[in-house]
Amino acid sequence: MEKINFKFFDQNSEDPLGKIKDFESIEDMNRYELNELSKAFLKKYFPDVSLNQWNDWKWQLKNSITSYSELSNFLDLEDEELSNNLNIPLRITPYYLSLIIGKNKGHLRKTAIPSIFETLESFGEEEDPLAEDNSSPVPGIVHRYPDRVLFLVTTFCSTYCRYCTRSRLLSEEKTIDSDKNKWDAALEYIRNNSNIRDVLISGGDPLTLSNQNLEYLLSKIRHIEHVEIIRIGTKVPAVLPQRVDAELANMLSKYHPLFMSLHFSHPDELTPESARACETLANAGIPLGSQTVLLKGVNDEIDTMKKLMHKLLMARVKPYYLYQCDPIPGSSHFRTLVEKGLEIMSGLRGHTSGYAIPSFVIDAPGGGGKIPLLPKYLQDKDENYIYLKNYRGKIYRYPNKEEK
Repeated sequence: MEKINFKFFDQNSEDPLGKIKDFESIEDMNRYELNELSKAFLKKYFPDVSLNQWNDWKWQLKNSITSYSELSNFLDLEDEELSNNLNIPLRITPYYLSLIIGKNKGHLRKTAIPSIFETLESFGEEEDPLAEDNSSPVPGIVHRYPDRVLFLVTTFCSTYCRYCTRSRLLSEEKTIDSDKNKWDAALEYIRNNSNIRDVLISGGDPLTLSNQNLEYLLSKIRHIEHVEIIRIGTKVPAVLPQRVDAELANMLSKYHPLFMSLHFSHPDELTPESARACETLANAGIPLGSQTVLLKGVNDEIDTMKKLMHKLLMARVKPYYLYQCDPIPGSSHFRTLVEKGLEIMSGLRGHTSGYAIPSFVIDAPGGGGKIPLLPKYLQDKDENYIYLKNYRGKIYRYPNKEEK
């Protein structure tokens, strides 16, 4: 039998791309159980829990941290982090908390643990900045672009991101989870609009649904003749990689062409477990792209962003979008100036391979859709040439004259 090499990261390596480990078979791969941070966390906080339990995604959900009293059992809350008397939804899987505690650098901590700054509303912030509710003809469907729709199938996530565009859905407890009547109404809308060729299943996080419910949705969409592409948006590989197993991958592989948009924010999220989850999906023939939100104090340095993009590529994930953070209420401590994003793009272009460079976009407030931004490479033009600035800041000219 031909040897198959599976490559994963040792996150304790000093190598910025991670030390690569090779596995000769899927069985060998599955025996690689936990990263070192999770091992230490499990031993300290869950000494009576078996590896099989820890690796069970349903155990992870059942034992997620959902209150500040629970959270205080694992770490000391800092002054700006919220106490019990402030009612902001909180959910963190034990796996993801093990990374937060183990790294103790504040990067992942800031993305998952609520802060007093979330209660401060600043200039330009809105509950629904992308006007998704105004573009929703039926519950669960956002139809902004002519040929594609966003299908919100759940409002549940395994870990709540503090900067989430749809945090309003959590606070209002709106949900259509596992409600086939509401799903069917949304599916009927797609079925009756023949211009829709692309359906993005999102939420919440669709991969928190059971295989049965997820397959129900996929099979119904795939049987709509005019739908060419199905996409799934998820952060599960980063925060709940135990969810991605052979059973899920085999089920998903029946519904090609199927794409998946993953959400990674920082290199510390690329553990052996998350990389293995990505490999499992990629081996099922699913093209993977990552959507990263630019976050102040988390990933707003060129070296951090470059390291993240490199690790994604090594896990067979193409960096797809770098998003300017959406102006939801209480997000000012996460949002950088747009110039910071352009600076990062300049620091990537020419300094790493093109595959490692995402598109920097703003999802325009008011429902304007995604608008790409680029550093100013086109400097000038005359009747004969355009003048271009390269990644080193040098000017070059290109002939731009139409012959008559």
